Amino acid sequence: MTNRLFYADNLDALRAHVADASVDLVYLDPPFNSNANYNILFKSPGGHAADSQIQAFEDSWHWNNAAEDAFEQVMRAGAPRAFDLLRAMRTFLGENDMMAYLAMMAIRLIELHRVLKPTGSLYLHCDPTASHYLKLLLDGVFGTDAYRSEISWKRSSAHNDAKQGRRQYGNVRDTLFFYTRSKSWTWNWLHTGYEPEYVESAYRHLEADGRRYRRGDLTAAKPGGDVSYLWPVKRPAGGEWEADLDEEHLSPRPGRDYRQVPPYNRRFWAYSREKMRRFAKEGRLAYTASGMPEYKRYLDEMPGVPLQNAWHDIPPAVGGESLGYPTQKPIALLERIIAVSSNEGDVVLDPFCGCGTAILAAEKLGRQWIGIDVTHLAISLIERRMKDAFPRAKFSVEGTPKDLASALDLARRDKYQFQWWAVAMVDGVPLDGKKKGADGGVDGIIYFRPDGKRTEKALISVKGGQSVGVNMIRDLHSAMERERAPIGVFVSAAEPTAPMLREAAAVGRFTDEFERSWPRLQILTLAALFRGKRPAIPFVDPLVALRRARREESARQESLL
Repeated sequence: MTNRLFYADNLDALRAHVADASVDLVYLDPPFNSNANYNILFKSPGGHAADSQIQAFEDSWHWNNAAEDAFEQVMRAGAPRAFDLLRAMRTFLGENDMMAYLAMMAIRLIELHRVLKPTGSLYLHCDPTASHYLKLLLDGVFGTDAYRSEISWKRSSAHNDAKQGRRQYGNVRDTLFFYTRSKSWTWNWLHTGYEPEYVESAYRHLEADGRRYRRGDLTAAKPGGDVSYLWPVKRPAGGEWEADLDEEHLSPRPGRDYRQVPPYNRRFWAYSREKMRRFAKEGRLAYTASGMPEYKRYLDEMPGVPLQNAWHDIPPAVGGESLGYPTQKPIALLERIIAVSSNEGDVVLDPFCGCGTAILAAEKLGRQWIGIDVTHLAISLIERRMKDAFPRAKFSVEGTPKDLASALDLARRDKYQFQWWAVAMVDGVPLDGKKKGADGGVDGIIYFRPDGKRTEKALISVKGGQSVGVNMIRDLHSAMERERAPIGVFVSAAEPTAPMLREAAAVGRFTDEFERSWPRLQILTLAALFRGKRPAIPFVDPLVALRRARREESARQESLL
């Protein structure tokens, strides 16, 4: 099955799991090197004090051993033009943060070029921070003749920063660079609607039923075929001009007026006699005051304006669409890109998939897809979002721990990614990111509704080491008392000691209005989680702290074209 979600460095996943020339469309929205930290805001349900923010990713790079290694990988990648360009950039920029970012991007663009089919396309989404350098890199990797367009997307309304002392133009747009693998690429025209002012001006004529039309010329500058004939029309006294269709061969006869394209303007009829007769019978002809026929072009038959490279008609992801994820893009933006540059059944790849908007758009439009992200927070969010939007969707998640050994390996390699994974395993949301000390050992929250209405919270503490003790249980109990949380969940890689089990039991039980009870402090091992055991908590709602992704219905390609 192609629909796969990878928790991995995209460079590793591309090399290990994506074959040469196997992808039809790549969309990437990489970090912009803005030197900012982007947080997800988890909303606290009513009755709870503070919202929780957790850092989704750090959008900054520094020249270090990893950057030097990326630079050397480009040198060894067999892409001499790309390396010559990157080396020139290093001479110009020096070994600074921007150069580290560009080295990271260059080796990944080389891999993305490798996986694209000959008919494939790539869209790189960026802002002005590094767009000029990224376009040069794309030229180096794909070739200057592979450039197709620079699309401007208006992502926000005008900023009113003048009162705050801003002394430059407001930035309200992002850029999408469109490149193709070859000179023969997949393309489906999309059309946008006409501006109201244009409709009022150009389609100002109305039929009796209100149907709008404009009148078009029926003549041409060059003769072709049977175009020099006379066109018979008659005009009843005081009436309108109309076609005289009584004559079988359209020849002149007494009592009739005939219109011929005046020879002095060197124009000719653009249509044959047969087509002109058909237009007249279908009521598609209108006449000037002099009796010259014109063609009626109805507004409702027009496809609209062919899509241009300035996209001002797609608003940002706000309201019910927004999930609170930083840099989230609207699904309409991705639907447009996917509809134009791929066909149903094609493979769409997003190597920086974030909260998964490209993945959802691909699923909605009947494409296969591959998504990659380096944070487990993003992967768990996409899993929940997909299940919410497409309950019957089938996909695999790869790279996340599937057994105790891989979970322990993740805990050794990255403490915080391990904590986020463990919190997601028990249907919780992470708490406070990488703050030290302020959380009192609490790593996440499970929201639940004991009576189906009132929201309560269970605190989660995750320990990935092999050394655990009773003090950890006491710390979690103290946090429960401080936060007035009726339940606590202690997730441990190691087996709990007997004193830990006694201390947890001494905390007592939580009893609801229906006299049902649950242990207040519960200890779960990773081994138990892999066996399918979960916390004993009533009416857990894993999405209560995130905006629920709206249910999506699959859309046929024809509905967008």
